[in-house]
Amino acid sequence: MDITKRIIVIGGSAAGPKAAAKARRCDEHAEIVLLQKSPELSMASCGYPYYVGGDFDDRNMLLSTPAGVVRDPQFYLNAKGIDARISTEVTHIDRSEKRVVFNNLMSGDTGSLNYDKLIIATGSLPKMPPVPGANLKGITTLQSMHDADFLREAHDAGKIRKAVIIGGGLIGMETCEALQLEGIELTVVEMLPQLLTFLDFDIAKLVENHVVSKGVNVITGNGIAAFMGRDGVLTGVRLQDGTELSCELAVVAVGIAPNVTLARNAGISIGTTGGIEVDQHMQTSDPDIYAAGDCVELVHRITGKKVLAPYGDLANLEGRVAGENAMLGNRAIFPGTIHSGICKVFDYIAGATGLSESSARENGFDAISVINASPDLPGYMKGKLLVSKLVADRSTGRILGAQCAGPGNVNRQIAQWAMAIIGNLTVDDMVNADLPYAPPFSLAIDHGIATAHLMQNKLMRRLKGLSPANVKQKLDHGETPFLLDARGQDEFNRTRLGVGEMLVPLGALRKRLGELPENKEREIIAYCQIGLRGYEAALVLEANGWKNVKVMEGGIAAWPYPREK
Repeated sequence: MDITKRIIVIGGSAAGPKAAAKARRCDEHAEIVLLQKSPELSMASCGYPYYVGGDFDDRNMLLSTPAGVVRDPQFYLNAKGIDARISTEVTHIDRSEKRVVFNNLMSGDTGSLNYDKLIIATGSLPKMPPVPGANLKGITTLQSMHDADFLREAHDAGKIRKAVIIGGGLIGMETCEALQLEGIELTVVEMLPQLLTFLDFDIAKLVENHVVSKGVNVITGNGIAAFMGRDGVLTGVRLQDGTELSCELAVVAVGIAPNVTLARNAGISIGTTGGIEVDQHMQTSDPDIYAAGDCVELVHRITGKKVLAPYGDLANLEGRVAGENAMLGNRAIFPGTIHSGICKVFDYIAGATGLSESSARENGFDAISVINASPDLPGYMKGKLLVSKLVADRSTGRILGAQCAGPGNVNRQIAQWAMAIIGNLTVDDMVNADLPYAPPFSLAIDHGIATAHLMQNKLMRRLKGLSPANVKQKLDHGETPFLLDARGQDEFNRTRLGVGEMLVPLGALRKRLGELPENKEREIIAYCQIGLRGYEAALVLEANGWKNVKVMEGGIAAWPYPREK
C-alpha cells in the first residue's frame, strides 16, 4: 500500500514516543520515524533516583513496558511499526523544504528525511551553576541514563564518604534519599530560603525538619561559589558565604531549561519563558510542526499565564495530543497545567497542586488559607499524619491550590484537590464531597473534606485561625498573646512549644475560666495537638465573653519551629 504521510518525531524520551505511538494508532499506513540522540528510548527518568538508591537493580526496568519488554528500536518496529533510530542527532530543520538533517553518532554518517508533519520533543537540559570547577570529575546531574549509571556505580562501590547536593527541589530531595540510605554523609545546599519551593514556607519547613531528622545537613539561603578539586578530581565545594564543604561527589539539581536550539534555529517562535510557543493543539508557529514535553511552554489554567511545566506525566499527555493532531488534524487539545507535583522524601511525602498562598497573592487573588493536621486513617488502622494547607479565593470560595506533607497518603489528597481545581469547584462544593470511605482507606470524614470544613468555617468567620507561622511572627515581634494549650497533661509532658503557654485541658476548661485573662479584649490563641480541641476551646471562650480568641491551625503537629521535648 502506498505511504500517505510521513511523520517525523525528534526526541525519544517521554513525549516523543507517546506522540509516535498515538500517531500510529490514528493511521496504520503512515510512515513514522523517531530520531533519538541518546542510545536509549522511552527512559523512565522519574525512576532514576530509585534505581540509584537500589529500590530495584535491573537497569532495563527503566526502559521496559509494564509487561517487561525493553522498548528498543526492534520493539518499536515490530510492535508499533515505527522506525525508531537511536544515537541519531538531528542537526537542522529546513522548514522551506520540510526536511530534517541528522548525524548517526555511532557511524558518523549523515542523512536527511522529508516530512509531512514534524513533532519536536527535544526535552530539557540541566542547568549548571556558572562557577569555577564545574568540569571536575565527581560532579554530575541526574538528567540522563548516563547520569543514573554514574550515580548507581558510586552507590554500589561504597567509596563515597561525603556528598553535596546543590538544589533542594524535587530531584535534589529524591537524590538525597537515594544516597543517604547508603550511609553517605550528605549536605543539601539551596540558594533560596527553603526546600521544595512549590510549597509555602510553613509546609516546606516541616519537610526540612524531617530531612534533618534523617541525619542530612541542610543549608538554605546560600548558593555555590565554586567547585574545588585536585588533579582534576572534586574535593569540595565553596559556598557564597565562604563556607567550604569537603566531598567526593556533587549532584547538581538546580533546575532545567527547555532544549529549544533546533526550534529556534529553524525560526520557530520561542515564548517568554524560553519554551517553544504552542497552542492548545500543541501546534507551533509553523502549522506543519508540533512540539511537546519539557521543551514547550504551557498555559497555567488558573492564572492564564505562560509557564514551564517539565513533568513526565504532562509530557506524555502533550505527546498524545501532538501525535493525534499531526496525523488527523487539530482535533485534540491540551488545555494547560495547574502544576501538580509530588515527591517522596524518606518517610515523608510532599505534594502540591494549583497555586501556593504566596503565588496566589502574587497573581492578584485575594487569597485565604487554612492549615489542617489529622491522620489519613483511623487510629485503629494505624493512621499516619497529614498536614495540609488549602488556598481559596476569599470572595468566591474558589479553590486555588492545596499542599500536603507527612507520612500519610498525600497522593490521595493532592489528587482530590487537583480535580477540584480543574473542575472550578468551590469550598462549598467540597464540604459534602461524596468520596469512597472504608477504614482501611480514609477517615469517615476524609482529611481533605475536613480541610474544606475548616476553610468554610474560616470564610464564615466561625474559625478565626492563625497559621503557626503567624503565631511565631507575633512572638518574634514582641507581642504577648495569651497562649492556651488545650491538650492533656500527658501530652504536655511529652512535648510543648515552650513559649510561655498555659495548659488548660479542654475537659477542664469550663471549670477553670477564672484562670484566664480578666481582660476580655486580650488576644488569646488556643491550640492542641492537631487543632480540633483548640477550636472547641475557642468556642467555649467566645461563648463566655472573650472577644479576641483565635486558633492556631494544625496545632503542634503543624508547628515547624523548635519546641521543648
